[in-house]
Amino acid sequence: MKNVLLASAGVFALAAFAPAMAADMAAAPYNKAPVAPVAIYNWTGFYIGGFGGYASEAASGTPKVEGGFGGGTVGYNWQANNIVFGIEADAAGADVSASATVLGVTASTRVDALGTVRGRLGIAVNQVLLYGTGGFAWIDNKISGSALGVTVSESHTHTGWTAGAGIEAFFAPQWSIKGEYLYRSLGSEDYFGVPSGTLNLHSGQIGVNYHFGGPAVARY
Repeated sequence: MKNVLLASAGVFALAAFAPAMAADMAAAPYNKAPVAPVAIYNWTGFYIGGFGGYASEAASGTPKVEGGFGGGTVGYNWQANNIVFGIEADAAGADVSASATVLGVTASTRVDALGTVRGRLGIAVNQVLLYGTGGFAWIDNKISGSALGVTVSESHTHTGWTAGAGIEAFFAPQWSIKGEYLYRSLGSEDYFGVPSGTLNLHSGQIGVNYHFGGPAVARY
């Protein structure tokens, strides 16, 4: 009988406290876990940067015009959804040259500056941009001849077109790195009354840009 009374008391106690416990559980608020912020990179805006690279004459044979260059870039991008389009201008000092000696006479050519003004069109995948590019190209070139201690030279600016492709990616807020290939075709100029012929160059370059817009952060 004693055990029956104790068990009954326990049942009555549970019955008495159960409604209060249920009310407390029902009153407890449910808080949804916060969503982590996701960085959304916005390519729209003005940017400046620096770059360096190497150029080599497309024609076969030797001597071949080739060498390095380095300079600066300015540009502006617009972004619509994941499509990015813009305009970019660059200029560089260069030492892209070649020389040959025949019967004691040495002739040399040297590109000492080059640059482009190009459009860009690409697809952005968050912080990575894949793009094609093309537009106007120019070089400053000098051809020299020397023999018996006498040197003569003549300089001209060649103009033409360029086309290529590249990849650019943000590696920090407002900073990006890019790699780019360009094919440059420069028109002929007369040196000492003789046409130089078209100069076609393959060039590869890498650069770093600072973006004044930078990425925006959104929450989903």
